[in-house]
Amino acid sequence: MTEPIHNDVAQPGNDFLNSNQLAAMEASFRAWAEAGRTDKRLARRRILLIFLLIRYGGVKLNEVLTLDLSQALDRAANTLHIPGGEGKSARNIALGEHIGGEIRQYLQDQAFCAYLTKNGLRVDPAFVRRKFYERAEDCGFAKQLGGPEMIRRARAVELMQGHVPLPAVQKFLGQATAGLTAAYTPFDDTALQDMTAWFVEQEGKQLSSARNTLYGRVTTIQLGTIQALVELSTVGQEKLLAIITVGSFKRLQLSTGRLVTAEIKAPWLQLCRPGSGQALGADNCFSGEIIRMTAGSLVVEYIVRSTAGIEFCALLSRPAAETLALESGDEAWVLCSAFAVVLHTEPLPAA
Repeated sequence: MTEPIHNDVAQPGNDFLNSNQLAAMEASFRAWAEAGRTDKRLARRRILLIFLLIRYGGVKLNEVLTLDLSQALDRAANTLHIPGGEGKSARNIALGEHIGGEIRQYLQDQAFCAYLTKNGLRVDPAFVRRKFYERAEDCGFAKQLGGPEMIRRARAVELMQGHVPLPAVQKFLGQATAGLTAAYTPFDDTALQDMTAWFVEQEGKQLSSARNTLYGRVTTIQLGTIQALVELSTVGQEKLLAIITVGSFKRLQLSTGRLVTAEIKAPWLQLCRPGSGQALGADNCFSGEIIRMTAGSLVVEYIVRSTAGIEFCALLSRPAAETLALESGDEAWVLCSAFAVVLHTEPLPAA
């Protein structure tokens, strides 16, 4: 049965740990794992490893406990193979270099590797849950938010807030995606996996200051003497225009049908009320609802969820925000120039 990730998790108001809280729980696990006698540290590192696989891989607890990491981990690709069963297909999960590399180091530690060879990851599920609850309470969180199932759910939310589309998240979690994926026919399973792998790798690098990432395929290209106008169709079936130089066009090796990512920095987005004349001259316009806003001394941050489910982050100056007088729950249009869209193709191979 498919878990209702879209309805139960992605909607505001549900209780789950955010990225900062997950980081705090991870830090608590790491400190706990390195405390105590050597034999205790080996046992605790095994629980930490289980946490990392659920926290970053979105793996179910019962899936983790049956894994043989020496066979399941592809050390070159930093992917984890989860066997199929009970009507579910096998899947490969992207862990990224930051977690894949750490697991490789664990497996290269002779004492820990010998411990895993002898004991494996087979731990009493109730014991694992108890240790998860303890770490959550150590951080001051309600213990139920730190359970393995809730950590997996929080990972799903994190991916969706990172603009990984729902079908790709479901593929990552090993859920049935046939019905939903059919609505996104240009995106096969390989493309969906590539999207998630790109996000996981970038998440580990934390190099980009852009707050808005969209995925799409190139639908049309108008090549000029100096610049190229590229039109994308996003996973949400929305149109996005980007203007890049011909040099960038050649470097990116763009072509119709190519799978790309598009980034837009938060300060480059504008907001307006529906029906505003300001939207008439905009290259890109997305209708949506303000789901959250945070006012600072100089700027106001708006999170707008489009009708296609994409969450945009826009930063406006305080004077501009006061003039607009938009509030949470208001309808708004998100606007941006085609010149503000930055395209990437290297992380996502051509389909």
